[in-house]
Amino acid sequence: MATEFDEIRPYLDEELPQIYEELIADPAFVKIVSGVLPFPFEVIAERMRACKTKLEFQKTFCYRFLRGLADSTTKGVTSNLDALPNPDRAYTYISNHRDIILDSGFLSVLLVENGLDTVEIAIGDNLLIYPWIKKLVRINKSFIVQRALTMRQMLESSARMSRYMHYTINQKNQSIWIAQREGRAKDSNDRTQDSVLKMVAMGGEGDFLDRLIEMNIVPLSISYEYDPCDYLKAQEYQLKRDILDYKKTTADDLKNMETGMFGFKGRVHFQIAPCINDQLKQLDRSLPKQELFSCISAIIDRGIHSNYRFYPNNYVAHDWLTGETRFADKYTPEEKDSFEAYIFQQIAKIEIDDKDEDYLRHMLLLMYANPLTNYLKIR
Repeated sequence: MATEFDEIRPYLDEELPQIYEELIADPAFVKIVSGVLPFPFEVIAERMRACKTKLEFQKTFCYRFLRGLADSTTKGVTSNLDALPNPDRAYTYISNHRDIILDSGFLSVLLVENGLDTVEIAIGDNLLIYPWIKKLVRINKSFIVQRALTMRQMLESSARMSRYMHYTINQKNQSIWIAQREGRAKDSNDRTQDSVLKMVAMGGEGDFLDRLIEMNIVPLSISYEYDPCDYLKAQEYQLKRDILDYKKTTADDLKNMETGMFGFKGRVHFQIAPCINDQLKQLDRSLPKQELFSCISAIIDRGIHSNYRFYPNNYVAHDWLTGETRFADKYTPEEKDSFEAYIFQQIAKIEIDDKDEDYLRHMLLLMYANPLTNYLKIR
């Protein structure tokens, strides 16, 4: 593997013993892991050293932890991953983005349970708050998306990451997960950013359409019945509205990660659409490049929007927002009352100055209604 990727790629299997020792010697890592896993740390260290590959580590630690989270914080995580037309092929899963950790985490759990290899995960370096986190995610098959760079540095970094992704798909035959946009769509209005596709198309061979085709892009829809971070997202909307140049802190990121992981999510579903290669091959290559990128973003969006799994919450939120009863046959009076109580309960968790409850309620309802709104637009 080219050394140009050393700064951003997951660790090689032969690098793991040294990284294990560095983590085992890190008091912050020891404290966190001892609080999460129900074993003496000496046992954890021994099991880490016994893992010879990243996949072994994932199955020994990450899979068990995430499966435990799925069992304790959801009513079930389901998928149609058994519908992959060629399980031996490497795909680029481009998905909507709800949860910082669990979107890609639950995907890997489902892949393991379907007898498939886990994915390499694109993760922003803004989330790698401590050295042990950066090491742990690179053991967990993550590659690093560098943020907070100058324009020139960003261009160079994006080109290198794109070359790495093409190498991963085409040389390693290793699937990848990447969000359709930078950061989560906090109002659940899921739209693929052209800039993400432009980055993916920087590497590879041929024109930019050929480069996207060789990445075997599969749109992936992720549907949570409840988003534990919904009230934090609504709070952030009001703070951004009211405070010029508001920015989240490291503590805010940590709270979002913890709340997303351990909060109740209800039912969760992952639904893949067909690989978009056939649609890409039919595009008119004579169109202006920007128009083509917009067409490709729309293809991915349709793949995501048409494959959401809807729950009573989505229908109640849509009717509540519009003041209609269009979807009254999709929920019972008890489900309506339950969701309304849930919304007020989430608003009560928000502790900020000049709390605008009407605005916060509107933003919370948007989060649950927007997937349905987008689905209705493509019918």
